[in-house]
Parts: sequence; structure tokens; C-alpha cells
Amino acid sequence: MININTQPETAIMVGLITNKQSESRVQETMNELAFLLETAGGIPGKRFVQKLEQPDSRTFIGSGKLQEIKEYITAENISTVVFDDELGATQLRNLEKELGCKVIDRTNLILDIFAKRARTATARTQVELAQYEYLLPRLSRLWTHLEKQRGGIGMRGPGEKEIETDRRIIRDRITLLKKQLEIIDKQKTTQRSGREKMVRVALIGYTNVGKSTIMNMISKSDVFAENKLFATLDTTVRKVVIENLPFLLTDTVGFIRKLPHGLIESFKSTLDEVREADLLLHIVDISHSDFEEQIAIVNQTLSEIKASDKPVIMVFNKIDAYSFVEQEEGDLSEPLKENISLTDLQKTWIAKMNAPAIFISAKQKINIDEFKKELYNSVYKIHIKRFPFNKMLY
Repeated sequence: MININTQPETAIMVGLITNKQSESRVQETMNELAFLLETAGGIPGKRFVQKLEQPDSRTFIGSGKLQEIKEYITAENISTVVFDDELGATQLRNLEKELGCKVIDRTNLILDIFAKRARTATARTQVELAQYEYLLPRLSRLWTHLEKQRGGIGMRGPGEKEIETDRRIIRDRITLLKKQLEIIDKQKTTQRSGREKMVRVALIGYTNVGKSTIMNMISKSDVFAENKLFATLDTTVRKVVIENLPFLLTDTVGFIRKLPHGLIESFKSTLDEVREADLLLHIVDISHSDFEEQIAIVNQTLSEIKASDKPVIMVFNKIDAYSFVEQEEGDLSEPLKENISLTDLQKTWIAKMNAPAIFISAKQKINIDEFKKELYNSVYKIHIKRFPFNKMLY
């Protein structure tokens, strides 16, 4: 969707504080938007935030803020503006007309990152479908993007307008991609049915919490991992043996705030790995200032894909980078951060949730033996239920 050239684009970012989004929440999502922009290859520029009861149906933001942004774009020669929410076709068209530069929204940015990260044919097909479904209702401002795909002579029907031709091309392409994904889903289902005898464990969590690092640590594999959002899109399955107990471990795509619904639909075969798992390892970056909300977002997504009834182990990663604020009641002075010990962590409300909770650092190899012990015990309970006559082997 966005094409980042050899010269990184500097983009300004726009967010909206409404009745549904508090100022602190918007600041957090704007921080995430900046990280998304960096992941896409861009450079985060100035932030513009406005308070409105609800988004303006015509331009998303108010006329005063729009003028302020327009003046800044002209003065600083800015070519790209990124909005922290999904924009409608009319809003996109009006904003580009008013601002005179490229306008993209959070959904478009996420889709661009997914397109950049997709490595297998399956992932590329999934992302392409989500992109076209995003593009179709916004075609009135974007039809020129399809010039290279049209193929010229013989593609335009007699008397058709170009936009109608493009709509037909996109609908045909969406139909084809859906058929391809149906075939992929059947193939994946067949592959999973061949693994039914083994206990299946899936790594889940917010994006960039260390799932792939944990995958590499447990399975001793070489799954791509880096400090960027959506480093992993393609499902990776490895056979793992802890002591003498074998099971299958799956790494899955990370979740995020405002994850486009089209991506959830397109990544059905990937998410089926979560739905059909026997045990979920919910990885949490405990060093993140808003990790509690990230937990809630993952749980909400699990509910949406009908996988919220699975046994779960909560794995709080990155404890080496975790700190907390402890302050006397009524103390209004600037709080100080103090490192919290593993013992202190195990006494907090986190460890008292319904699911077992383990605190580790995959990077620094802290508390890994305890983690493997908890994982072994959980897999073993599932295994002996499935194979009761093999109990004595373990």
C-alpha cells in the first residue's frame, strides 16, 4: 500500500481524543503508531492531537486543526500524514485534497508492514486479500494505483468508466484469492490432522513481546526475530522434547490494537493453529508500560476467534527490563523507579490469576528451568489424558 523508497519518508502523525479514547490512551497508541511507522521504514515526525466528542465525518479532525497541519506541511515540506485510526473513503479523499499530500491511516500502515513481512506464498496471499478488501471501498481516490495491474488493451469493457473497470478487476481478484485460501485452508487442515496424536502448544501474545525468541530458545530452531512489530507472519511449527516428553510448538502472528478485521479473516488458516491448540502460552512483555491492556487485547482477540476456552500459561517475559513505581500514599513528589525482584513479582496480583504465571527473560535466560518445568507439567497432564496407557513411560 505504502511504498517506502530508498529515502525514508518523514511522516507526521495525527490522533484524536474522544469520548471513547482518553488522552493517556491516545498517547500510548500514538507511541505504537510511531513504532509501526519505523517498522514500515519511515521516520516519525511531529504529532498532532485534537480533542473532539467524535471524529468529523468529513475530515476526521476539526477545521482549525486541519489548517494547523496544512500550514506545518507547507512549511516543513512534509509528504505523508498518518492517522492513528481507520479513515473512510470520503475522509481520505477530503484530507488529501485539503492537505495536498499523501494521507494514510493505521490500517493501511499495518497492511503495508504485513506485505513487507510476508515471506511465504500463503502469507502473501493472505495479505493481498486483506489489501484488496481494504482498497475496494476506497477506490474512488486510488484507481490510478492499479494502472500497472490492468494490462491495458482488452481489459476495459465498452463504455465502462475506469473506476468501474478497476472495481471489477479487484472483485475478480478477491474471488480468486479467496478460492486460493480455501485450498490453503484444506491443505493446512490436512497437515494438522496428521499431527493430532501429539500435544500441540501455541505461542500467542501482543506483537513484539518475544514469542519468536522463546520459540528459538525452547525448540533450538532459527525463527526470524527482531525488535520490530510483526517480525513473524508465517506460522512456524517445531517438534520439541522436554526431558522425554515430545510435543509440537507453534509460533503465531502477534496481535495489536485496532487490528484490521480483514487481516483476522485473511489469516484464518494461521489463527486455526491457535484455535486447534491444546495449550496456549500467552507471552507478555512485562517491561511495557501498558502490558495489562495488551493482555486484554489478546484475550479479546482470542474470544473473537473462539479460542478463549483453552488452557493457558501466562509467561511474563523481559523481567530483566521490568521496573515499577512504589510511592507512599499521599506522596505527590516525582516517583522513583526501582527494579523489582523475581520474588516480589511472584507475590503480585499477576501471579494470582486463574492461569499459571511464570516470570522469565528469554534474552538473558532468567528462570528458564522453572518455565520449562511448568510447560512440561501442563503438556504432561494433557498427554496422559490422551494416552492413559503411556503414563508409566513418563
